[in-house]
Order: sequence, then C-alpha cells, then structure tokens
Amino acid sequence: MKIIKPALSALFLAACASGCAPVAPWERGNLAKPHMALDPYPLQSGFRAHSYGSREAASGSSSTGGGGCGCY
Repeated sequence: MKIIKPALSALFLAACASGCAPVAPWERGNLAKPHMALDPYPLQSGFRAHSYGSREAASGSSSTGGGGCGCY
C-alpha cells in the first residue's frame, strides 16, 4: 500500500507534465492563424445560434424567448 500511492503520484505527474510542450517563437504564428481556432467565426456562430433558438418552436434549454414564427 505504501508503494502504490507514490507510484500513482509519479504517474499522475508524468501524465500532467507530458502535455506541456515549449512552442518556439516562429511556430506561434502558425498556431495564431484563424483556421486553427476552435470557432473561426464566433460572431457569426452566435448570430446563427440566436436565430435558430428564436425560430425553434421547442427551444427548451436556451434562454431565448419567442415562438416558432421567428418573432421575439
């Protein structure tokens, strides 16, 4: 039992440390490009989500109001 806890701690630290990788300055430009973003068009996605939520007749979990006709 005394060996398991330090072994698990070491395994956990090794798993956490392996996710960190230094990024060279010349590679940061590639990571900052718009097509590398999770959502390249956040404003357009928000507008589409709002439009869909207000036009959907059964918009249960969203906080938008309105009926199925698209009115507010």
